[in-house]
Amino acid sequence: MPLPRVVARLNRVGLNRVTRPVAQYLPGLGVIEHRGRRSGRVYRTPVNVFQSSGGYVIALTYGAEADWVRNVLAAGGCTLHARGRALMLTDPRLFHDESRQQIRPLERHVLRVLRVSDFLSLQTAAAAATPAQSALSRPSRAELTAPRCAAEMAW
Repeated sequence: MPLPRVVARLNRVGLNRVTRPVAQYLPGLGVIEHRGRRSGRVYRTPVNVFQSSGGYVIALTYGAEADWVRNVLAAGGCTLHARGRALMLTDPRLFHDESRQQIRPLERHVLRVLRVSDFLSLQTAAAAATPAQSALSRPSRAELTAPRCAAEMAW
């Protein structure tokens, strides 16, 4: 059972703004950089992240219906900023695990108390990206003005 939506809204306005700058440097935390499905805007969301074989597992404290989760699923990946590095993550997969076995014992207990048992698994892309190489980086002026399809080129 995820945390209530009202808590998510309060965190988005308050706590996330405070934790976002430092979360990428703290153990057990990271910042997910993702692009909005409709707006195309780049968002940065602090998350609880745990390393797993070949990738990372993220605890879905607000459930699988959170906007950032839906954005990552729709895009097929995201960039994780953790421990001062930027990593491209791909192949997102939702899973439910009541035993929370992929989580360290202390965090497992906290997640049990919060009744969080939904997770997002992501695999590390073959080559790690730097922030400047991020697929979510802002498009250049040339990319914004270039024709997007053959019909636009005809004009």
